[in-house]
Amino acid sequence: MFDRASSQAPEPAVLVERICAATRAENRAAAAQLVAIHELFRYRLSRCADIDDWAIDTMAEVGAEIAAALRIGPGLAACRLRDARALCERLPRVGAVFAAGDIDYRLFTTIAYRTDLIVDETVLASVDAQLAAGVARWPSMTRGRLAAQVDKIVARADADAVRRRKERQVDREVWIADVGDGLAEVQGQLFSTDARALDQRLDALAATVCAHDPRTREQRRADALGALAAGADRLGCRCARPDCAAGTRPAAAPVVIHVIAEQATLDGAATTAASAVGADGLITAELVQQLAASATLRPLINPADAPPENGYLPSTALADFVRCRDLTCRAPGCDRPAIACDLDHTIPHARGGPTHASNLKCLCRLHHLLKTFCGWRDQQLADGTVIWRLPDGHTYITTPGSALLFPSLCAPTAHLSIPDTPDTPRCGERTAKMPRRRRTRAQQRATRIATERRHNRQARLARKPIRRDYFALPPRTDDEEPPPF
Repeated sequence: MFDRASSQAPEPAVLVERICAATRAENRAAAAQLVAIHELFRYRLSRCADIDDWAIDTMAEVGAEIAAALRIGPGLAACRLRDARALCERLPRVGAVFAAGDIDYRLFTTIAYRTDLIVDETVLASVDAQLAAGVARWPSMTRGRLAAQVDKIVARADADAVRRRKERQVDREVWIADVGDGLAEVQGQLFSTDARALDQRLDALAATVCAHDPRTREQRRADALGALAAGADRLGCRCARPDCAAGTRPAAAPVVIHVIAEQATLDGAATTAASAVGADGLITAELVQQLAASATLRPLINPADAPPENGYLPSTALADFVRCRDLTCRAPGCDRPAIACDLDHTIPHARGGPTHASNLKCLCRLHHLLKTFCGWRDQQLADGTVIWRLPDGHTYITTPGSALLFPSLCAPTAHLSIPDTPDTPRCGERTAKMPRRRRTRAQQRATRIATERRHNRQARLARKPIRRDYFALPPRTDDEEPPPF
């Protein structure tokens, strides 16, 4: 039996002090990470300041570097970069409290998000000062209560800058709610395969308009849901140009969901789970057998020592193998589904790179552009392993996504000679070919903030009580009963 009296362990008070000290050190380290991220952003911005309208602007480039270094996804890396800019540019006083270790990362990100709609610098400085003065003394609260606490301060300073709250539903259902201004909110939970099919269908419909359509991709996807409900096979273009090319574009094709499964699972001889290409979750063997009864089955063959294919574009069989082998984008820190990625020649085809599994891999458009224009260099091994060398000198190694689930897909294919390719300039003469943004990131943010503030104002004005005129009541008649009090 454990004897507390004879124990050589430190006193509880000492242990609590150590816990608190470690927590403060963790908070300071998190703040220091954001400061370093901001310094990297400022450095990259000073090197290439005139690239705001590039497809790969400074935010995208630094986000990709952070994702690779921290082994996190691009979305999370972008959040870290936004938090870093908020700490150093928008909320310096709250940032100082964070850097001192008095608040944690969760609280800082809540404050950064809930104050993002404030556009007046004087108002923002006032809110920053109020939060910094009291946030370290706030009691422990859930994220929802933290958000409400920040909202109270924001509401007193700028009522139109209060973030609207969203409710969550846990049951599998779809529901539609009218939110005013001629808009409705659609929420719900579906089976993952159905959700992937809906997601791809919206993308396909949104792509049927011409390049001059004034809507953003997100707006076109939202409008595509209405077109889908109407049974349309294309989305109406809103460019209003007499020479609109939308009519010559093909209609949205039926959605196809690709599932990778072992033959033994289909035969009922094994219980190995399957994987939907482009989805995170696994599919049970029982569900795979049900799906296989009405699905088209195609064997997936490792090309092994097969010779390279002629031409630049791989055959359907080779493309399917590469996507199923990789499952995701092969850049470090990226988990973009392979089905939404480009098939990249590791050794460029123009420099003699063969169209072969040993020289093909999946890259999302972001990392494809980073490799082409921003000096990201890569080397691919016969088993699909990719070795990356980034412009900052760091080296990263990525393995195919199927290595754990379906290791047979990673069996080495033909060994290819890999010539030494020269570095590509980061901001040199090749920038003329870099795709351009229709709107810069700053313009998109300003539009988003203005739109949300306008909706907030309209909703706030709609909630104001209507003034009514009051009149004297008519005299009570003898037939009326007196009130029961």
